[in-house]
Amino acid sequence: MLTLVTGTTGQVGRRFVPRLLQAVQAEDQVRVLVRDEAKGAPFAELGAQVAVGDLRDAEALGKALAGVDAVINIAAAFRGVPDEEAWAVNRDAAVELGRAALASGVRRFVQVSTNLVYGTGRGRPLTEEDPSVPGGEMWGAYPESKAAAERELAALDGLDVRIGRLPFVYGEGDPHLAQSLRWAGGWAATQRLQMGHHADVAQGLTRILYAPGAGGVYNIADDTPVTAVDLHQLNGVDIPPALYDRTDSDPWFGIVSTARIRRELGFRPLYPSVWTAKDAGAL
Repeated sequence: MLTLVTGTTGQVGRRFVPRLLQAVQAEDQVRVLVRDEAKGAPFAELGAQVAVGDLRDAEALGKALAGVDAVINIAAAFRGVPDEEAWAVNRDAAVELGRAALASGVRRFVQVSTNLVYGTGRGRPLTEEDPSVPGGEMWGAYPESKAAAERELAALDGLDVRIGRLPFVYGEGDPHLAQSLRWAGGWAATQRLQMGHHADVAQGLTRILYAPGAGGVYNIADDTPVTAVDLHQLNGVDIPPALYDRTDSDPWFGIVSTARIRRELGFRPLYPSVWTAKDAGAL
């Protein structure tokens, strides 16, 4: 099976591709799509094919998809970008990639999404059957565009679409953990964040890609959401006293169940909590 991976130079993609290359069987191959050929060199050294082009360039996309059996779309426009760019990349480019993949004879399409698409909490861990309910302090163009992409891709007739919803991803020098204080500094002390180490994100996505019976949506996350207090401690920062004066209006916001991916695909976190990763020197 030849798999095309997009978004390979981002925080998730650059850590995922080497792990995917280690996991593939002898008859399998991996192709990465990069805009800058030089940035594809590290992947080429590990055995990946390199296709150069922009995700939004139809001609380049057609060449990148030639002979491909499966696609993993990690490409995303995250926080801090204009809303138009978020929609252009997260929905429009993703859906066009899905259509182009279908036209090229691709059998399997893994869309990397986010647990923020759930929106508000439901008073319990969120499951894959829960609909998107807009709301919550993190709602905006990023989760809204990701939710729209999920719906439109799933509606493509003839394409085996599989969706992996990621939590707050961290580890291996990713600055994401330090950046969490941008929000956690204004939270209540007990407000929680669902997390997942890069190693477990890669494990989950690889299982979703290769499992013959996989289908639909899968939550990927560790077992132990952390509090705002934990995030300050992990970053070695003093805990603002104001955290203890605040209350959490939605204690189940972003907290997901991983029962489905465990039951169907055998997923078990290598790092069940961020503290496990810290002890292992994997932050």
